[in-house]
Amino acid sequence: QVQLVESGGGLVQAGDSLRLACAASGRTFARYAMGWFRQAPGKEREFVAAITWSGTSTSYVNYADSVRGRFTISRDNAKNTVYLQMNSLKLEDTAVYYCAAATTGTRLRSGLVDYWGQGTQVTVSS
Repeated sequence: QVQLVESGGGLVQAGDSLRLACAASGRTFARYAMGWFRQAPGKEREFVAAITWSGTSTSYVNYADSVRGRFTISRDNAKNTVYLQMNSLKLEDTAVYYCAAATTGTRLRSGLVDYWGQGTQVTVSS
């Protein structure tokens, strides 16, 4: 069982940066592919970024086209935490951001998630 708790959301202006964190419980954190999804009002939840761990290093990082080059995902297995650094935020980045864990990066990317966090609101204003 893995429990995920997000933090770091808030209200920022367009062009600003924000870093989200997701703290995971459980001793098997390193085995999971971790990622972020988001859901804007009236829209379906969508994939944002994913990262996996080979056992010794990061082996897989993937981003949605809409955030590639602006967002960076990373993980600290010693702290059981995954981060999402968001730079050059746009109005369309406004959404609830969810942390997710899955057994593989491919499954996570496809939305076949085993565990979800409760979400954290990110609001970008003009």
